[in-house]
Amino acid sequence: MALVRWLGLDRALPFPLVPVLAFTPYLAAAAPLPVLLALLLRRWRTAVLGTLAAVLLAALVLPRAVPAGPPDPAPTGPPLRVLTVNLHFGHADPVEVVRLVEAERVDLLALQEVTPEAAEGLEHAGLGEVLPHAVTHAAPAAAGGAVHSRYPLTDLGDPGRDIESLYMPQARVDVPDAAPVEITSVHPMSPRRPGSMPQWTAGLRALPETEPGGAVRILAGDFNATLDHAELRAVLDGGYVDAASATGRGFEHTWPVRHPLPMVAIDHVLVDPRVGVESAAVREVPDIKHRAVLTELVLPEG
Repeated sequence: MALVRWLGLDRALPFPLVPVLAFTPYLAAAAPLPVLLALLLRRWRTAVLGTLAAVLLAALVLPRAVPAGPPDPAPTGPPLRVLTVNLHFGHADPVEVVRLVEAERVDLLALQEVTPEAAEGLEHAGLGEVLPHAVTHAAPAAAGGAVHSRYPLTDLGDPGRDIESLYMPQARVDVPDAAPVEITSVHPMSPRRPGSMPQWTAGLRALPETEPGGAVRILAGDFNATLDHAELRAVLDGGYVDAASATGRGFEHTWPVRHPLPMVAIDHVLVDPRVGVESAAVREVPDIKHRAVLTELVLPEG
């Protein structure tokens, strides 16, 4: 498993390896145990191989717990507080979502699994009074998405809809005194069964890369992938920084809440390398399986 993770072989190997790789941090934490057992049994060769695997796993996962330095040059533009929430088939209590947005002074909100009923409920709960600008691509079940903002938005399309998968609305955000900002509310198909794997891959590969000198891009949402998936690392290789890892919070798990499965980090905010990350944290939202991810960013000056 350590070699599969290191070499990114999950891009070529079939289901169910991709879901299993999400639990790599747990494997890394448990890796010293078989080494200890091999030593007790005097299986020296096994102990050596186990030690190498444990060291490799540690090297792959521990960097996400080490804060990175600020961008060079450091951004001098306005702050931007970004929150992403998966509404779990639209079942999240809209009053609780609006309460969280208000309490955390959110400027930009990315939502996934936005049903028409959820969109209407959020409006009735007063989301439009807090974040008056919206790009909403609502759809039944888990297919919909939305972006809400304190600042004016322009709808830039939807790469998820373009590939006939879950919607992932994109919008330009006009933040005063900042460089142009573009955000995507990310939600590729879950790789939970063999038939969904092609759409999971296509959804992640449909996300835009950053463009030096172009608009500042932010990807926020439920990626249905952890940093141990080669497909998500390929997105990062397109010019992004994981906000949680940049602040040493890369082990903050987001899903599934109140469930027997061990929790993993599949909800992320990825930012253009020109953006400063001041903080990243998770927040509980009652009655849904995802934790919200909150980040405080500093934008480049416009």
